[in-house]
Amino acid sequence: MPAVRGYFELTRLHKPFMGNTLMFWPCAWGLTIAARATTLPLVIFAEKLVWFGLGSMLLHSSACVLNDICDVEFDRQVERTKERPLPSGKVSMQGAVTLCAVLLAPALYILSHCDRLGIAMGIVGVFPLHAFYPLMKRWTWWPQAWLGLAFNWGIPVAWISVTGTMPPHAIWVLFFGGVCWTIVYDTIYACQDREDDRRVGIKSTALLFGEHVRSILAIMVTTLLVCLVYAGYALGQGIGYAVLSCGGTLLHTAWQIATWNEADLKDHRAKFESNGILGCVIWLGLLYDYIRVLYPGTIV
Repeated sequence: MPAVRGYFELTRLHKPFMGNTLMFWPCAWGLTIAARATTLPLVIFAEKLVWFGLGSMLLHSSACVLNDICDVEFDRQVERTKERPLPSGKVSMQGAVTLCAVLLAPALYILSHCDRLGIAMGIVGVFPLHAFYPLMKRWTWWPQAWLGLAFNWGIPVAWISVTGTMPPHAIWVLFFGGVCWTIVYDTIYACQDREDDRRVGIKSTALLFGEHVRSILAIMVTTLLVCLVYAGYALGQGIGYAVLSCGGTLLHTAWQIATWNEADLKDHRAKFESNGILGCVIWLGLLYDYIRVLYPGTIV
């Protein structure tokens, strides 16, 4: 049983639910925007949403396993991670590699149901974006930016899965905003380990930003808001997007930056996980506008 629990922990599925949805929400955004633009029937939209949910969960879990495989020596030297399954010896390296492959295979199978362009774009999300992320903390002070590319790649992939065409510039603006969002929440998360990371030699924006971290993250969330507003305007989004997606982001990010307690390790994790709620709020605004277009007159 300890070994079974260890493999389960490698997938991060034992963590709070909302923290595990951060890769899914950008997929949901891109899918809902495309569904509204093409008046995609609700049944097909719901089916695609389920497949993206399953695919993002599998890819996220496999990426977490790969990250632990690559970082096992680092994790042994960091207080927060030294009891993870691999550095503590609860699971074997061979078992972790097998688990990574077992999780990745069905994710790739789901991707294979896209058209040729969608498959090509999806493969880029797997390799190099997710595959190289564990190495970025060795190579650059901006691993959080690379993670942002990986976690938000679902926006253009979801658009392509519906339309079969390359995304317009507004989708790429939204994608850039998503990258800034990821930098914010993952920098807050990385601040838990600043002292250990400095000692071990792990690079991160939490160390790069130093004492200016809150001010720089405020700039990042402002950039996210600007991208949301511009993308919504360019795509012709409606009242739901304006109030829920943009307004909700303004309120949540203002609360997040203003109340974040850098001295409280529990607050780092709480703020990180709260971004799963923010991703959902942004999606609900998009969903409102999609339903309003699909069934005019049924909602205000």
